[in-house]
Amino acid sequence: MSSFIEAIENITPEIYQSLKLAVEIGKWPDGRKLTQEQKELTLQALIAWESQNLPEEERIGYMGPQACSSKSAPVPNLLFKSSDTLH
Repeated sequence: MSSFIEAIENITPEIYQSLKLAVEIGKWPDGRKLTQEQKELTLQALIAWESQNLPEEERIGYMGPQACSSKSAPVPNLLFKSSDTLH
């Protein structure tokens, strides 16, 4: 595991951008296709690097503040009219 941590510590911002692009388009800069294992490992490396180098709102998967959905307006029943109820 220490070799993974060492590899993360050696990623420069330029390498990070190159790895991120490779995952996004599914190809290495030389045009070779990433294998599923390479995608998974590269994404893990990106997430680990981001956790040490980027603020939370700039990281992969950040969705912003989330509000509780129960505080939103009621969802209308699209299947039945109120006169179609069984009771």
